[in-house]
Order: sequence, then structure tokens, then C-alpha cells
Amino acid sequence: MKWIVFAAAILASGAQADIHPTPRPAPQDDVVSSRGATAIQTSTRPVERMMPQDRQAVTSTEASRTQVPRNDSSGTVQMSDRPRFRPDTLIPAASRTPRRSRDGGGGLCGRSSIQGTAIAPVTGPGACGIPDAVRVSRVSGVQLTRPARMDCDTATALDDWVRTGLLPTIGRTGGGAVGLQVAAGYACRSRNSQAGARVSEHAKGRAIDISAIQLANGSRITVLTDWNRGANGRMLRTLWRTACGPFGTVLGPDSDRYHLDHFHLDTADYRSGSYCR
Repeated sequence: MKWIVFAAAILASGAQADIHPTPRPAPQDDVVSSRGATAIQTSTRPVERMMPQDRQAVTSTEASRTQVPRNDSSGTVQMSDRPRFRPDTLIPAASRTPRRSRDGGGGLCGRSSIQGTAIAPVTGPGACGIPDAVRVSRVSGVQLTRPARMDCDTATALDDWVRTGLLPTIGRTGGGAVGLQVAAGYACRSRNSQAGARVSEHAKGRAIDISAIQLANGSRITVLTDWNRGANGRMLRTLWRTACGPFGTVLGPDSDRYHLDHFHLDTADYRSGSYCR
């Protein structure tokens, strides 16, 4: 009986020991690669890469930068090279300079299709004047009968209208459109030159009045004589409609008695969108 109890105790102790798995062997520091030539580490941690050495200033441009330590002793980036801030006077000065063409075409306001001259700021009494004035003589290949002073927003709006509205609408009629009859450009006056009225957009360089379209064969399509008359009248109405969008205000013969002989086009900004009458 004693032997049976002793044997049972031995078996119980052995079963209890088997519950715990055998510990894995500690990883070796080095093993031989499959090529049998190079010992590599078996650690699961990636090897820390060496950080590049600080570059030295080799040009005057790099020397003008603010040099600060870029890495601490652990290799952590603290601050990168940063160019110096532009002088506060640079941005206002740049904003007063009319933008010239970026494609080398010799144009104005960032477009080679706008031809003319950058001029000094136009000054006048009260609200009159054009801070970033240009004198435009041609847009998208169509000549203005006389150069008109305006700002770049108005010049680009005129260019957009001629390119997307005037030229496609006139097409080959009379050989195509070659000129715009300018009735008015910059003028320091009130709206419709009426006493007590608000300052006109003309007084800010934001408006131009067009009274006729000159064609290559020497003929003209005029607002006064051709509005609502035949094929030319239909083209004029299309021109009036296509100007509504590039310009903030478009007024024609149907608007009032002051615009019976021309289109008034200006770049006034309205929250409700373009005002076209």
C-alpha cells in the first residue's frame, strides 16, 4: 500500500512539472549568414542609421540663410534651415506694380494677350484714381480705337469677354472683328455725370464703355443704330449677354436713357452676382 501511494506521488509531481513549457533558448548574438561569410545580428531592433553631417554654406544664398543647429546629439531634428522673412515693404511695393506677362509675350497683367503700357498710379480728388494703372491698347488681337486707362482686373475681364464672347459671336462677319470703339475709359466723375450721384466705376479705373465693333472690311456694328435690328442686332444682344459674367455690371440700351448708344462694362463686385440690364 505504501508503494502505491509513493508511486502516485511521483506521477503527480511529474504531471505538474509538465504544465510549464520548456523555456526557449536565449538568442545568440551572432549567426553565420546563408552565404557563410558574414556574421549578422539577430536583434529585432533596426540598426540606427548615421545622421548626415551638417552641410556648410557654399554659396552666398545659403550663407544668407539663418543657420541653426539642425540635429541634437541623438540625431533628432530640432529645426531646419529657414529663409529669412521678406521685408514688410516688399509686398506693398509689388502690389502697386502692374503684373507683366509670365510667358515672355510682353503683355500686361500676367497675359501676353493684353497689350499696352504700365503707367504710374493715377491720382485724383476724393475716391478717384487707379493705384495699379495700365493703359490698354489691344486685347486678344482686337485693337481699341484709343488706349484706355484701367486696372488689371478690368483689363483681364475685357480680354476674357473679347476672347470668349466677341470673337466667337462676330465670327467671319465682315472679315471678323478687328477693333472696339471706346466711348469712355477712366474719368473722375459721378455716375452718368449726374450731380449728387455716387462715384462712377469709371473714376476708379474699373469701367469701359464700348459703342461699336469695327470689322475687317471697314464696316461697323454700332449700339446706337443696330440694337434690335436684324442680324447685327442679334449679335449685339449676344455680346451684351456674354459680357455678363466677366464683368460685374453690364448696361445697354434697354437699361436707361444714358446707355442708348453704348455698352457700359465695369468690374464692380456684387454679392448677388453680376448686374446686367
